[in-house]
Amino acid sequence: MDITSALFYLFSTVMLFAAFRVITASNTVHAALYLVLAFFQASGLWMLLKAEFLSITLVLVYVGAVMVLFLFVVMMLDVNVESLRRGFWRHFPVAATMGALIALELAAVLMGGFRATQPVAAFANSAADPLAQASNTKELGILIYTQYLYPLEVAAVILLVAIIAAIALTLRTRKDSKYQNPSEQVRVKAADRLEMVKMDPVRPTPAKTQEQA
Repeated sequence: MDITSALFYLFSTVMLFAAFRVITASNTVHAALYLVLAFFQASGLWMLLKAEFLSITLVLVYVGAVMVLFLFVVMMLDVNVESLRRGFWRHFPVAATMGALIALELAAVLMGGFRATQPVAAFANSAADPLAQASNTKELGILIYTQYLYPLEVAAVILLVAIIAAIALTLRTRKDSKYQNPSEQVRVKAADRLEMVKMDPVRPTPAKTQEQA
């Protein structure tokens, strides 16, 4: 067994364990952290497949942005996990059946690639093959910004609308919250901030009462 096969089995084992812990962890924050671990292992698998761009994108986008957002949402909502897990075992047979069906469908689609008669490495090592000399990151960039430029811009606009909608949904106005009005701060004058009061330089000594005398 070479180093590539050993890393493949290592990343796959850790990813399966992390994915199992995502759905079985009792703590929601722990489940999100296990999902981060699963993303890192999937990134390692893509790196073994020489898909460097997709590997780095998975780390930067999902681990660096999406999972941080998940953690903020989980901590902000304070979800009661116990109430959500009450009907877990009642619906478990249906969920297990659907999961097994999806796994069988994926296996039926992917088994055709595993039964390839000629290994992919033979094409990659061929000097005459132009794909062996090409960069997947460069080709992906050219394809995105030429043929799929408009769908990319539409997706960016949809994401922007989703961000604005999420901010609008989480924006809550409370009566006891303290905030500053920038427009009023700009219009303020020095006379409104400082008040000059004229006072005597020496405070007069109070007259002694008969009891003190």
